[in-house]
Amino acid sequence: MTVILLALGAACCLGLGFVFQQAAAQHAPMKDFLSFRLLLDLVRMPLWVAGIGLMVVGMALGAVALGMGDITLVEPLLATNLLFAMALSRRLTRQRLGRSGWAGLWLLAGGVTAFIVAGQPQGGRSNADPMWQWLIMGMVLGAALLLAAVAKRERVHVSLEAALLGIAAGLLYGLQDALTRISGERFGAGGWSGLLISWQPYAIVVLGVLALLFVQSAFESAPLRLSLPALTAAQPLAGILCGVGFLGDQLRVTPGALATEVIGIMAVVAGIVLIGSHPAMPPGAGQRENARELQPH
Repeated sequence: MTVILLALGAACCLGLGFVFQQAAAQHAPMKDFLSFRLLLDLVRMPLWVAGIGLMVVGMALGAVALGMGDITLVEPLLATNLLFAMALSRRLTRQRLGRSGWAGLWLLAGGVTAFIVAGQPQGGRSNADPMWQWLIMGMVLGAALLLAAVAKRERVHVSLEAALLGIAAGLLYGLQDALTRISGERFGAGGWSGLLISWQPYAIVVLGVLALLFVQSAFESAPLRLSLPALTAAQPLAGILCGVGFLGDQLRVTPGALATEVIGIMAVVAGIVLIGSHPAMPPGAGQRENARELQPH
């Protein structure tokens, strides 16, 4: 129960933080798209700093949850950050949930519950073959960088551009969560000295900065509904892949359990898409989006 409450607290902070970040990022100059100058521009905006503060708190709570629980349990719960983002956005826009909003809410909550109940995640220790670990991490990182490279091409549609960057950021955050879990194990075994001589903490910082650049560029270029659902869907998928692939987490693999787990994940993704496309999600950079699409390439 403590792990669940920590993960939900992290999701709340992340969801609220994303809304604040997007509200600020839409006013950043487009010439800084996918450039580290974008972060320097944003840090001057109090609303963005507040959003980052909430995100940092959320990541800290998530790290504690990952240290106490299994990544295959924590990641689906972190996906509920979209519910908290929707709650804040609904209050700002005064839009009712309606059928699509309620359907998305129940699909997301029900999918997370079904996956956890059917899978019964059980943690282990990161004792997988190092080559297998590097292969999975390379696949996740390579996919994220490839998506970002495609998004940077001039002829990519702005809506697709934001979605691709959202997926890329989500993959990096999922990988970051896996390395956070390993770092917690290093700290538990050797204290600060054992942690600081390992490479994982430094990789976490690099992945965090890169993911932050991707997600802020997505927030800058298009409405929140085009990027946040993609990010929210990709993060738990990457985290679960890492958890089962090399962190030693185990899920029930009976035919019935596997079928329910797959249905649960599909329900989570469907709920994320429905919530993300709801009118209550702030339009953000909609006018800038239209202006960019009218420009010749």
